[in-house]
Amino acid sequence: MSTMQLSGENERIVRRYEYDDSWVFVTDLQVADEDVSVDVVGSTAIVVADTDEGVSEAEFELPGAETSITTNNGVLTITGDR
Repeated sequence: MSTMQLSGENERIVRRYEYDDSWVFVTDLQVADEDVSVDVVGSTAIVVADTDEGVSEAEFELPGAETSITTNNGVLTITGDR
């Protein structure tokens, strides 16, 4: 299953995929990997990106505890187990 969420000041598209035993959040931040910082507090992922327009922050509610956070070419992927 895939759902779309809009988040942050510029309403970036976030895709959420849910499976029987896991879930995945994916978003293209359109910034270099080294310009992205992600912290998870409880069930909330806080994403800070240093863009050409300045610093942008977005928060995403996660359906469970995260098991992996990666960025590759500006694409942020957060995965977790159910």
